[in-house]
Amino acid sequence: MRLLLQGKRSFFRWITVVLAIGLLLWGFGQQRSAAQSLSLINIDPGQQSLQVTLNSLWVVVAGGLCFLVIIGLSLLNAGFCRQKNVVNLLTQSLFTLALTGVVFWWVGFGILFGDGTPLFGVNGWLLSGADNSPLTGAFYEGIFQSLSWAAIPLPTKFFFQMMLAAIAVNIVAGAVAERLQFLAFALFSGFFLILIYPVIGHWIWGNGWLAQWGFWDFAGATVVHMVGGWAAFVGTVLIGPRLGKYHGGESFALPGHNLPLAALGCLTVWLGWFGFNGGALLSANGVLITHILLVTNLAAAIAGMTSLLMAWFYFGKPDLSMMINGIVGGLVSISGICRFVNLGWAVIIGAIAGVLVVLSVDFLDRAKIDDPAGGLSTHLVCGIWGTLAIALFAWGPEQPLTESFILYTIGPAKGLLIGGGLQAVQQLLIQLLGITVVSFTTILLSWFAWMIIQITVGLRVSFAAELKGLDLSEHGLTAYNNFVVKQERQLNNPEKAPTLFPPS
Repeated sequence: MRLLLQGKRSFFRWITVVLAIGLLLWGFGQQRSAAQSLSLINIDPGQQSLQVTLNSLWVVVAGGLCFLVIIGLSLLNAGFCRQKNVVNLLTQSLFTLALTGVVFWWVGFGILFGDGTPLFGVNGWLLSGADNSPLTGAFYEGIFQSLSWAAIPLPTKFFFQMMLAAIAVNIVAGAVAERLQFLAFALFSGFFLILIYPVIGHWIWGNGWLAQWGFWDFAGATVVHMVGGWAAFVGTVLIGPRLGKYHGGESFALPGHNLPLAALGCLTVWLGWFGFNGGALLSANGVLITHILLVTNLAAAIAGMTSLLMAWFYFGKPDLSMMINGIVGGLVSISGICRFVNLGWAVIIGAIAGVLVVLSVDFLDRAKIDDPAGGLSTHLVCGIWGTLAIALFAWGPEQPLTESFILYTIGPAKGLLIGGGLQAVQQLLIQLLGITVVSFTTILLSWFAWMIIQITVGLRVSFAAELKGLDLSEHGLTAYNNFVVKQERQLNNPEKAPTLFPPS
């Protein structure tokens, strides 16, 4: 609580100044478009039908790959936590996926993409209302103008976006793991899916006010990861660290029970991310899809290497857990810019992400912010970095990548670090404005939601329940029947710390 309240006045003054700067940049973003897709204008009906079929097939496959991201995050979170809490984490993952399927269909998709105000959509509840997709551009008639550029049917658009929403809410689970009541998590997930994720998503992807000012986020570095990361951060701070994590001014390791499971989760996330980033194109353009996949893979690969090397230098050992989180951080950091960057600059973005993950994990631990699965470092910190990278490394509209390939015609200005000039400075200010406003709004709404839940049903399980494990205390089940539960005692230095748990 103290961390959230300190510096409140100065932060509010800062955001006011940034908003004032943003007003001066209004005209810069007036040519903003949601994304590019293969137009159906001037194509004969047979070709139109084939293109729509190919577009739809790719987006459905990409949505299925996004499902793998959810599976991977579930395995990663479970592996990084103790065996007595595995059932709880897996239940949370399944619950959020099921809840998203209902809530996003009910109101979330309409708030995010429906026509309405610059702040939120007011049409499209229950996926109903006028829409003649897959017709596009001037031929589109309906209430989802922000997606009118995508030459696929409305249900296909919904399916892919539903998966992104499920990933966003799943980010919260790992950060608040091992001490949060399941009911509290369920209530917050519902609030997040109705009033946080779709509202902020509308500002950026729903042709809201940030989009109109020229803010860019292609595949979700801001909308999915930064928003999910800030929601998780507020919950982590309010709930407090796990029992025994910090005692006597020192931090004690509470090692995860299954690193092979976490590594398998990382590999699954890596595979699924090809759909996460590539599917955001919402069209079957083979050249662009392949470019996005290569950029994504390069960023993840180099981030894994730099995080391993950084951990080796920083902690003295090549730490597998740091490499796992580094890979995920690299995937997050490239998401916002994967459509707008070449392979070389993708390597730089991923390399910096790998270093940031290691430094962030250590910083949060020193600040006594307990994040069992490292989600704050991978999703929040790297989400912010990925959002900034758009203004620093974007290739530039109409700039040829090769002699026969222009990467994009509508998008962010050429990056500041590759000679973008004044337009790049304007783009940087817009990206900073977006980061500031999204962060402030997500923190405020998340704090409100967590506090209402604290007052009504409570957030944290009891001391005895946490000691026993959430699997038994919350669900009455064990993940590993007939396995011996590891005795949680500090064995490295018994005289200095005879037990991991502070006096009750």
